[in-house]
Amino acid sequence: MDTTIDENIGTQVISKLTRRMVPFLFVLYIVAYLDRINVGFAALQMQQQLKFNDATYGLGAGMFFAGYLVFQVPSNLVMQRVGARRWIALIMVSWGIVSSSFIFVTTPRSFYFLRFLLGVAEAGFFPGVIIYLKNWFPAAAQARTVARFMTAGALSGVVGGLVSPALLGIHALKLAGWQWLFLGEGLPSVVFGGMVAVYLTDHPKDAHWLGEEHRNWLVETLRGEKESHPAADRGGVWAAFAEGKVWYYLVLLIAAYFGANTFGYTISFFLPKVIKGLSVRSTFIIGLLSAIPYVAAAVFMTIAGEHSDRTRERHLHVAAPAFAGALAMGVAAYSTSLTAIMVCLTVALMGVWSIYGPFWAIPSNLLTGTAAAVGIALINSLGNLGGLFGPWAIGKLNDRTHANKDSFLLLCGALALTGLAALLLRVSRNPSPRRRQA
Repeated sequence: MDTTIDENIGTQVISKLTRRMVPFLFVLYIVAYLDRINVGFAALQMQQQLKFNDATYGLGAGMFFAGYLVFQVPSNLVMQRVGARRWIALIMVSWGIVSSSFIFVTTPRSFYFLRFLLGVAEAGFFPGVIIYLKNWFPAAAQARTVARFMTAGALSGVVGGLVSPALLGIHALKLAGWQWLFLGEGLPSVVFGGMVAVYLTDHPKDAHWLGEEHRNWLVETLRGEKESHPAADRGGVWAAFAEGKVWYYLVLLIAAYFGANTFGYTISFFLPKVIKGLSVRSTFIIGLLSAIPYVAAAVFMTIAGEHSDRTRERHLHVAAPAFAGALAMGVAAYSTSLTAIMVCLTVALMGVWSIYGPFWAIPSNLLTGTAAAVGIALINSLGNLGGLFGPWAIGKLNDRTHANKDSFLLLCGALALTGLAALLLRVSRNPSPRRRQA
């Protein structure tokens, strides 16, 4: 009887947490991701006006992740000290100002600098939210919660596909359309940053909106999960990394995430140009077509996250979609029609986005506390270098070949790397001598 009562309370608590947090964080991630990838639409005008070739554009687009690499771990450690509410609010205001400042770009050097600075400003947001969700949701609900949150990243492709073409059409006050795009999509971050400072609660013990019974259940459940794995926090930040197996898993997680981000961000930055290169001239049609894969990805990633939590399986939920995406990109490399390429890109994007929920449940169950902040930041910052490598490499290939084949084959290889690393992980069966599967 007590077990039934606990299960009922647990269901009610998870439901309340989901309703309170996920929609708000969802909107924040749409804003964040939109500011990260809106350069893909801006490039339709900016490259021609500023005379940037694909190599210059690709390096600048990817420079965002150099800033990510440098500042992500320090940012997460600061958040552990000052709390998510204040730190995420400051992060959002900062990147909103930087994103809007792109209206002043005139040279490759200024483009590189602001993309790097945007990465610095946003470095702590995504891993900070992952840690925040981990500190609120019991392990059994983490994959579907992260998947629901990250659906916003996919849907930002839809929002960008619909909003960006409209902003590109504005020419007023001596600003070009691409400048209005950066301004119009950057300022909302400042507004939402102010809302974060009011809306978020730092710790479950302070969540008076839960009610006493539900709050006590959540605090005790999370404490029990943490105490069942005391080694992760013992002896300071780096004690959890003393085991060789922990580093083995971290390297594989970084490799898997690197491959996924090489594909995901490269497509985000170059999809409008790919579609335009297939004889589509209307900016509105380009935006509409670019939104289709992201709609499918948003639906499928939610289903995948739910299934991963229900089966308590993680690594196959990463490997199978990655290999499916790799196969799709291999077919796309030898296709020439708009329909065939769009179908392949849709399948590949569905695969990549469905990975993220199950993927982030793996490190969340490997480490806790401050060690989790460092581990997740390492995975995210180093794995996100795929977002620097992919656009740079594709830009070089495009300038040399002026065709999609080699670029698509490179992205096929990136997804194959993700699938192979996920198979080697085998975290769900034997994550560590000291850890059990969530």
